[in-house]
Amino acid sequence: MIAQVFFQEAAVERRWPLRSVRAQADVIDVTEPNLMREQFPYHEPPKVFFDGLDAPLDLPDEIFITDTTFRDGQQARAPLEVAQVVHLFDLLHRLSGPRGIVRKSEFFLYSTRDRQAVEQVLARGYRYPEVTGWIRAKREDLRLVRDAGLGETGILTSCSDYHIFLKLGWTRRQALDNYLGIVEEALGQGIRVRCHLEDLTRADVYGFVVPFAQRLMTLAEQAHLPVILRLCDTMGYGVPYPGASLPRSVPRLIRAMVADAGVPKAWLEWHGHNDFYKVLINASTAWLYGCAAANGTLLGYGERTGNTPIEGLVFEYAGLVGSLDGMDTTAITAIAEFMQRECQYPISASQPFIGRDFNATSAGIHADGVMKNQEIYNIFDTAALLNRPPSANVTDRSGAAGVALWIQQHTGRNLPKNHPVVETIHAWVAAQYAAGRTTAISDDEMIEQITRSLHEATRS
Repeated sequence: MIAQVFFQEAAVERRWPLRSVRAQADVIDVTEPNLMREQFPYHEPPKVFFDGLDAPLDLPDEIFITDTTFRDGQQARAPLEVAQVVHLFDLLHRLSGPRGIVRKSEFFLYSTRDRQAVEQVLARGYRYPEVTGWIRAKREDLRLVRDAGLGETGILTSCSDYHIFLKLGWTRRQALDNYLGIVEEALGQGIRVRCHLEDLTRADVYGFVVPFAQRLMTLAEQAHLPVILRLCDTMGYGVPYPGASLPRSVPRLIRAMVADAGVPKAWLEWHGHNDFYKVLINASTAWLYGCAAANGTLLGYGERTGNTPIEGLVFEYAGLVGSLDGMDTTAITAIAEFMQRECQYPISASQPFIGRDFNATSAGIHADGVMKNQEIYNIFDTAALLNRPPSANVTDRSGAAGVALWIQQHTGRNLPKNHPVVETIHAWVAAQYAAGRTTAISDDEMIEQITRSLHEATRS
């Protein structure tokens, strides 16, 4: 496995990037921030430019998933209790499977609660997901990583002029020197580093990002430790379109890191946000163009519009690789149920894979098809893969077929849609809506109607 090979010293010697063939670029220092107003006018929606320069598909030898539920996801909600974190981590381990497709999970280290959670998940002794940290680009924060006993930490290395100039008050040169200093110190302490290139999709790729990445590869080579680059689409500006211009083009960003900065594919990780509804397709695109890792959160929760949903990445992985590779996808349902019940996390009824109605039908014509063959209207065997058999909601649109399907699923009785009991209940449902009802028929109401109709049918 590539990601593991790079962590073995002997393999590092054999397969280290041949940086000598690439010209060393220098940071283009500027006195004023380049805010790229043509693409990001702010008072209008951002623009997508095309220059016709496309990158080739370049799928890595191995792709995998990483988790940031307990770091980035935690920024969007009230803190999880330590016991809740441990239970979700257990489920994440179960989902990951024996091959560790969910390879890593990162944690904050700042609060007592954070550190207690790290201590308890480490005590589980799981190989996967590996527990990693996250710190600011400050030397004093490295102590938190050492004290927690972690082998890898993320370091925030904001890379757009929006952040370098407007948030940090630095020049590009100052940012470069400060970031390289903390990375070098971490590597000197034997800590693997993951640089979070915050706001990459608004950054000057060749004026700052590529020179920075090249220098990171030099430090990695000197230390014989990997430096992973997390490519952060912080505001969701990334686009998957062939021929789109930098810095918004996901394919071109990956290509720049591999071809121009000399970063091994196994050291690249995509981290997206869903501000423009592209969070999952951008992560899949990153995989296709050479980025080994896609980062996400359980159920996609995170600040603003959220992160890439891990359950979505699981099925994207299966589609691209052709196998689930041992992942226990029934854990997805257990995760959703726990987060909704114990963590008070709301889930939209129509959310794919986890919503109450994601594989439910309310239309009579669909219910009729499901009764004949589930494959007609079910995306895959949801009973086997998610422990969620297809279901029916009874409304004014369900018809007799919807009633019959509900009875079949809840009682095991296979009644044809022209059965007197089905027809009686269907007539009752129609009368409810004719009288002005606007809500779905509840399970309790259906049970009551079935019990009554079966009793009357038996009497007659």
